[in-house]
Amino acid sequence: MPDLTLTGRTVAIPESRELDVFASMLERRGASVVRCPLVTILDAPDPEPILSWVRRFNANEFDDLILFTGEGLRRLLSCIEKHEPALREGFIASLARVRKITRGPKPAKVLRELSLKPDIAAERPTTDGIIEILSDQPLRGRRVAVQLYGIEPNVALESFLRSAGAQVTTVAPYVYAGAAEDDAVLELLNKMAAGVIDVIAFTSSLQVERLFAVADAALVNAALTKTEVAAVGPVVAATLAKHDIAVKLMPEDSYFMKPLTSAIEQGLGEKG
Repeated sequence: MPDLTLTGRTVAIPESRELDVFASMLERRGASVVRCPLVTILDAPDPEPILSWVRRFNANEFDDLILFTGEGLRRLLSCIEKHEPALREGFIASLARVRKITRGPKPAKVLRELSLKPDIAAERPTTDGIIEILSDQPLRGRRVAVQLYGIEPNVALESFLRSAGAQVTTVAPYVYAGAAEDDAVLELLNKMAAGVIDVIAFTSSLQVERLFAVADAALVNAALTKTEVAAVGPVVAATLAKHDIAVKLMPEDSYFMKPLTSAIEQGLGEKG
């Protein structure tokens, strides 16, 4: 059993999908957890565009597949199973055939569950990391499929691929939606601004953006100034930096909730 190193500490967690898992890790270390899920992930409302893309994928219309998130690959599989299970065998076979390019460890983990692995993995789990690792690859004429996170186009990546001569097709297997009501978000921010919360642990960039979408920037900045800020990895840290928020606690090289918990434990422990 972990030492109760976070006894007397209060940690706010805006995670949604693995809220209970993350909360349990912190509570086992003695922390009091304030739960305020800021973003939830939903299936794309219309499965037909996804199934149409899967049919093209199964028909060998793509040479490369760029996977941004493990959630994206899971949602593709889930869409197939819910709406057209006959596509699954062909999808797995095509997944084995194409060159698989991953942004971070989570899509690689889902590939391993399918007895597959990435062919190219970005050294930095960011869009720039993918562009960097593909910069010395011959892309002219290659048919590249890109799994988006959410429904927003990845302009930087798509522009890079097209300028390198690739044909680009995207698929968006899930959407993001607000989870906590705005009043709950404002209550959390006011608690943080009052110094009631020791640390807030962000696990996605969208959680950060939701705060600024709900509340006045002055309140958000006041709240985050009074509270230690933890980020699961460099993508989230970059989003916070865009808003001039410094990240004090972050895992060094493994961007998951358990290392994030350890980073919080070590960081708060150093402060006594």
